[in-house]
Amino acid sequence: MTETTFQIGLVQQACGQDRQANLDRAIEGIREAASRGAQIICLQELFASPYFCKTVCDSRFELAEPIPGPTIEALQPVARDLAVVLIVPVFERRAPGVYHNSAAVLDADGSLAAVYRKMHIPDDPLYFEKFYFTPGSAEGPADGFGAIATRYAKVGVLICWDQWYPEAARITALCGAEVLFYPTAIGWHPAEKKELGEEQADGGETIQKSHAIANGLYIAAANRVGHEPEPGTDGIEFFGRSFICDPFGRILTRASSDRPEVLVAACDRRRIEQVRRNWPFLRDRRIDAYGPLTRRWIDPTP
Repeated sequence: MTETTFQIGLVQQACGQDRQANLDRAIEGIREAASRGAQIICLQELFASPYFCKTVCDSRFELAEPIPGPTIEALQPVARDLAVVLIVPVFERRAPGVYHNSAAVLDADGSLAAVYRKMHIPDDPLYFEKFYFTPGSAEGPADGFGAIATRYAKVGVLICWDQWYPEAARITALCGAEVLFYPTAIGWHPAEKKELGEEQADGGETIQKSHAIANGLYIAAANRVGHEPEPGTDGIEFFGRSFICDPFGRILTRASSDRPEVLVAACDRRRIEQVRRNWPFLRDRRIDAYGPLTRRWIDPTP
């Protein structure tokens, strides 16, 4: 990691029922990103299948696999042959009855560098993740927040709902991450799109850009696209808009909302240094005063 710059890539795709077809499309996207110079490439959340948490269904646990397992073993030679780092989201079966929404980080030699397990688990209409996923724990980069050293950069990984929590981004930055990846599956309830769609999409991008600014690092968010039906509902329309921004929150590249795309952008360590010198938020933190953050709520003093 002696170079001043490194290249990152995102693969935005639509997902169908055929797991092998989803994997093949992901590999095609990885190869395209690598051909354009990307050295670290991130796939979207739960990319190997449609987003299955739209309903509560025991049989969908059959989609889970161990780490390493079939998906990781299929992508390890791809990482090795292309000499790229891969961030590979997986529905992980860790043990009987213990399942995680995870992301494996494969280093450029194909080795398994770390596994991040999603810490914040939502429970909303068509996002019934608490039924399926055990949250990760604060055990470091093998499970919770942390920076993962790879051949090209120190990377942080958070997953989708984690994006709304500034504490998660801050801890990951303090561990030394130079770029923070957010594999994501976020979309519209079609009935709400006309009234709320634009502000919902803008809110997700804004909060992630704020993490870039507050922590002086690069942010890269990979989302899926396409309408995914669910019997008895109108399904979810995933709105894509994957993007990469710099430590000042400036968008370097952004995908469309309606088609698969591959994004590639350069990250410059000098930019991280420059922004942190001029916006020294890490310097001016009052670490002696933040103890109350460990409490659920702060009741008023009588």
